[in-house]
Amino acid sequence: MARIAVIGAGKWGQALHYALSQKQECLITSRTKRDIKNFVNLQTAMECEYLVIAIPAQQVRQWLKDNFKFNNQKILVASKGIEASSGKFLNEIYEEFIPRDNLGFIAGPSFAAEVIQGLPCALVLNSLNEEIFISFEKFFPDFIKTYYSCDVIGAEICGAYKNVLAIASGICEGLKLGNNARASLISRGLVEMQRFGEHFGAKMETFLGLSGAGDLFLTASSELSRNFRVGLGLAKNKTLDDILIELGEVAEGVKTSYAINSLRIEHNIYTPIAAEVYLILEGKNPQDSLKDLLRT
Repeated sequence: MARIAVIGAGKWGQALHYALSQKQECLITSRTKRDIKNFVNLQTAMECEYLVIAIPAQQVRQWLKDNFKFNNQKILVASKGIEASSGKFLNEIYEEFIPRDNLGFIAGPSFAAEVIQGLPCALVLNSLNEEIFISFEKFFPDFIKTYYSCDVIGAEICGAYKNVLAIASGICEGLKLGNNARASLISRGLVEMQRFGEHFGAKMETFLGLSGAGDLFLTASSELSRNFRVGLGLAKNKTLDDILIELGEVAEGVKTSYAINSLRIEHNIYTPIAAEVYLILEGKNPQDSLKDLLRT
């Protein structure tokens, strides 16, 4: 029987471990959490043929340098974000260590808290090699519907950008601007995300599917979203440090906001919402950002 392991035991890693354990034994490893069923050390996990890597986006490069040894494993990446220090997408970083034909990337609307309850959802497994989708599809339980896409860069941008837009939506909610304003923000955010993706060669249909609109609508509309809660805190004039301490988890949209800001300047891409999120994270008053967005 094929062996599979999840690397990373944050909420999303634990949720995937729960889901993948429904049909067969699934191992899990982490630097910190050991009181989980089928917990093993990293070396044992790395011996599995199939790996699901669910470590925070900003830690990926260093983790791969320090820990990963390629042994023809098939890899499914469960993180979402853009490396703030370099502006590189996760697929670019992974391909420095792993052949692209061995890589796949998870996308789609999927709160960990609901997956771990066995509630139904749909995910897209993105890879330039359809065999990766075929290989991993069989591991997913009946309550998760899986689809295949070869638009890796599109999925990467959707997964990263929607977290920044979720911060904006949380700010909108925290300022009590109303449902009309939030719907306008999210819909214009989708257009903005699509414009950004088009510059990097993403397929337009990706942004209208599960990876784009689906994940954006979910993440930007619920307090289950960590990034949405960051926005709520910013609207209340809390410091970012205090917000992240209260959160107690990684909110990928914060660092991704800095990465997108650098990329929009470098490539001269019009991204007004993401630009204002970056400025608010840097200390701008959210009410001033609102006025500027209405004038833009």
